[in-house]
Amino acid sequence: MDPSLSPVSIHYAIKKETWRRTVVLSFQSLGIVYGRLSTTPLYAFGSIDPSTIKSGEQIYELFSFVFWTLTTIPLLKYAFIVLKADDNGEGGTFALYSLLCRHANVGLLPSDVSATELMHQEEGTPTKMKVESRERRYKSSHYLLLLLALLGSCLIICDGIFTPALLVLSATSNLRRSLSQLAPRFTSSEKARQSVDKYLKKYIPVPVACAILICLFLLQRYGTNRIGVIFAPIVIVWLMFICGFGLYNIVHHPQILWAISPTYMFRFIKKIDVTSWKLLSSTALCIAGSEAMFADLGHFSKRSIKVTFVFLVYPALVLCYAGQAAFFSKHLGTSDDDAHLSESVTHRQLNHIFNILSLFASLVGSQATITASFSIINQCQALACFPRVKVIHTSEKVRGQVYVPDANWMLMVLSLSILIGFHDISAIANATGLAVICGMLVTTCLMSQIIALQWEKTVAFLSVLFLLFFGSIEALYLSSCFLNFTKGAWCVIVLSLIFMTIMVSWHYGTIKKYEFDIENKVTVDWLTDLSPGLGVSRVSGIGFIHSNIVTGIPAFFSHFITNLPAFHQVLILLSFKSLPVPYIPKNERYLIGRIGHKEYKIYRCIVRYGYRDHVRDVNDFEDQIISSVGEFIAREERHHEASVLQEGRMIILGTNGNALVPFVEQSESGQQVTDIENPTTTITSTRRKKNRFMLPASSPKMNPLVRKELQELVDARESGTAYFLGHSHLKVRKGTNFVKQFLVMAYAFLDRNCREPPIALDIPHAALLEVGMVYTI
Repeated sequence: MDPSLSPVSIHYAIKKETWRRTVVLSFQSLGIVYGRLSTTPLYAFGSIDPSTIKSGEQIYELFSFVFWTLTTIPLLKYAFIVLKADDNGEGGTFALYSLLCRHANVGLLPSDVSATELMHQEEGTPTKMKVESRERRYKSSHYLLLLLALLGSCLIICDGIFTPALLVLSATSNLRRSLSQLAPRFTSSEKARQSVDKYLKKYIPVPVACAILICLFLLQRYGTNRIGVIFAPIVIVWLMFICGFGLYNIVHHPQILWAISPTYMFRFIKKIDVTSWKLLSSTALCIAGSEAMFADLGHFSKRSIKVTFVFLVYPALVLCYAGQAAFFSKHLGTSDDDAHLSESVTHRQLNHIFNILSLFASLVGSQATITASFSIINQCQALACFPRVKVIHTSEKVRGQVYVPDANWMLMVLSLSILIGFHDISAIANATGLAVICGMLVTTCLMSQIIALQWEKTVAFLSVLFLLFFGSIEALYLSSCFLNFTKGAWCVIVLSLIFMTIMVSWHYGTIKKYEFDIENKVTVDWLTDLSPGLGVSRVSGIGFIHSNIVTGIPAFFSHFITNLPAFHQVLILLSFKSLPVPYIPKNERYLIGRIGHKEYKIYRCIVRYGYRDHVRDVNDFEDQIISSVGEFIAREERHHEASVLQEGRMIILGTNGNALVPFVEQSESGQQVTDIENPTTTITSTRRKKNRFMLPASSPKMNPLVRKELQELVDARESGTAYFLGHSHLKVRKGTNFVKQFLVMAYAFLDRNCREPPIALDIPHAALLEVGMVYTI
């Protein structure tokens, strides 16, 4: 293979991150990742019913739980351990599952030969076999890991539904209390004040929260980068504000510092009952948003997330909770709202400022879970576990910064429904706590597998130690959350089951379709040997066959030939493969190879594109493919001497070849348009016909056989082109159990109602031929 065609340049290179870049990402992460975690003081203690608190000493014991939970879960577990298990810069439960699929061979989706693997085969580099683990012997463990990954993803999406409703409702409730405090200034009548307070309770918290939520979701289309820059200053001011008042209350009540001792937790557990056990579900909310540190990793970097948490977020939260607990313990029973953070801001003027600031901070806090939901849905779709949705990459520098419009509107509708349906902070907080803790427990289980199978294969006890230590803490909080099942937590179970059904159905249908394609693909020998018997004729023109597999001929095309024995003079099997880079250089975009003997004129073209490329949207995409095939024919003699190539041997080509000279016919306005390959040419006509090709002037270096094949390609293009696209219909066999029937029906419904495959969007309707085929599974 020509060294100039080395594939190294398209591989995703991890560059050393500079401190300047770290500072920029750290600043942006405050507005995206840590907005949720920074605003937990708004509702962690605030969701506690003061009547369930027995004494001020119990507040100290709850603060001890808060301090050590913040230290063990977000600081130790996520910042120093879990962040190391990224999947090419991506985080979240599906990133862990993806690592297990590649390194432990536990994936359920049959692996295809990727475009990059085909390149290495051309170079003669054998693909390394993955380490085979014990779990490969047990199929049930594969299903268990997949269900764990899907459950974790569903819980993160549920978190993205409940958290915006909880945060915004908490902030608007604080605003309502602030406005109620202003009522005595305008009226001295007790009856009038009660009437005003009743009016404010009815028309301020929920309606204002709904309006704010709508504005928040409308902002998502501007992308993580812009939103992070806007929101980050708000989080910084918020952290400084709550940190300052935390210090103020600690100075006035320094005894709270003794509660850092873990002996206070043991005292709580020693005298625990059902009522006090339920209180732990509220303290568990102090770590809500920790999962976003890992789920949003693709939007930033490991160092920026770790530095921001260790040196800013963690100290500010500890001081805030300490001050809030100190104030709460000394003013227990003075009012119905004495557990709310706003009550610890004793200065009246600053209290009004705090309520306005908390309103903006709640917007930022909601952003973290929304962004995490986008990342998770993008990962699920990449692993064929979520229906097709439109994904927009909003940054050229950070691969993981994505915006999913379809998911954005779904989250908005569901979040508004939860807000209007519950309109109660405690009920939404119970549901949020269950979603948060369950999601963390899933991450702990998957992370223990990563440690055992990828990191420390010879030291298995580290995996067990990780699972027992962090799993026991999260199981403790999970048990307290289930005690509030009837008080809002049930909604998480319902939504998780709905999302799980969607994901499992889509994954099951995708697997069955893929297995059918692999089992029923045919070779070119079958195609050529069948032709004389069926009287298959070759018609003039070029046929583009879209295929999801990169070896063999897809089953739907053989089905087409069997029923309509004719195909084009030139066939090009077209596949698309995404690579983890922003852009693919034009001179490295296509992998071109030949299938069978030269006289068959059957080619395979794999189009490689980056996540910021729009190769399917360009007007001259068809011309680029034909030009690349022509360049392949011209270069083939220099790379291979044999007349028959082994399938999978391909050449990297671009759009700048000169084997075929493209030109444009006379434009409709009468102005001649010259060669489109000349960048200096000025095209004055606004309407023109399609590009045509011609052979370059005779050259003594060009083989006559090559010139003949190129001329046949040009003539075929002149005769017209057609696109063949498979359209499958799943059907279950008689006697199949109910579960499989339900999964297939659900997949068929989702397939009909989700977005069309991207390949079908830009094909002219007159040239598109969809081949329907029933897949019986």
